[in-house]
Amino acid sequence: MAVVVQLPVRKRADSREQFMPYRCSMYGLGVVSNEIIPGVPPTPTASDDICITFSSLPSWLDEVSINQIETYVADYNDECGNPVLRMFSVLEGKYFRFTYSDQTEFLVDRCGKEVWAKWAEPLTIEDTATYLLGPVMGFVMLLRGVVCLHASAIAVGDKAIALLGPAGSGKSTTAAAFSERGYSVLAEDVVTLDDRGRSFLVRPGYPCIRLWPASVKALYGSETHLPKLTPNWDKCYLDLKEQFYAEPLPLAAIYHLGERRHDTSAPFVETLDRSEGLLSLIANTYATKLMDKRMRAREFELLTRVMNNVPLRRITPHADPARIPELCGTILNDFRKE
Repeated sequence: MAVVVQLPVRKRADSREQFMPYRCSMYGLGVVSNEIIPGVPPTPTASDDICITFSSLPSWLDEVSINQIETYVADYNDECGNPVLRMFSVLEGKYFRFTYSDQTEFLVDRCGKEVWAKWAEPLTIEDTATYLLGPVMGFVMLLRGVVCLHASAIAVGDKAIALLGPAGSGKSTTAAAFSERGYSVLAEDVVTLDDRGRSFLVRPGYPCIRLWPASVKALYGSETHLPKLTPNWDKCYLDLKEQFYAEPLPLAAIYHLGERRHDTSAPFVETLDRSEGLLSLIANTYATKLMDKRMRAREFELLTRVMNNVPLRRITPHADPARIPELCGTILNDFRKE
């Protein structure tokens, strides 16, 4: 069963404590930050691969604003009609600046080694972490040479299964349902395709899943069964300390979650042809619109090899939330036929 805990209450550090580093591990990398990262427990690390500074951007950024070039504007808007995200190249591509419409901002260096973040009240570090642990880390991993899928991943034996699909398709809900069946979750939201030639490793992410209230109710019977991530958002927090797999595993199968149906035959599995499968992978990678030509070429070549070496299926869930356990069983039965 899932372990339910309250997120730690962040305390304002005094002048002596605020510079003490917080160390943790994500995607096989040692992370050091000046604040607790909500949802990511502290762990000893052998290296400082990524440095994250919360609450401020570097002071020099104001002096180089004239050198910022807008490289991306999201094609979807917030409720006020403003683009949800704008991205800028700074100092001829040495840094990338993310500016969200809620005034949350990130700065990432070209090597994916340093990240700065700030936000405006009433937002909190918990709100900022939802960006950091999703699209920002997906982009950081890309800068470090690792293509990632917008997916969740579970461990079945010594193999990883990725659950792929667009926002709202049920990736996180299905991963949480697998954890209820005793399977460990390997990654949430960002699934690495760590290139090993003809195989690909999924690196462990962090031990929590973010779920909408409707998913919480479907899985546990009540929308209030899990604590909220932040007072400013409806998503809830599922702690996975007892159901988290902390070692990388080879990717053995990918299941694309299709549109839910009331069809009595659902849930069911279909094989995707090569072209449809490749398009599915491309549509569900991170930071696709933020890539330069070199990154795009490398991604296409890698995803082609994924198609050649990893089974990719479409799984069509039933629209009735009560049949989510049956969805898990259908995936497992199909996977074990391989």
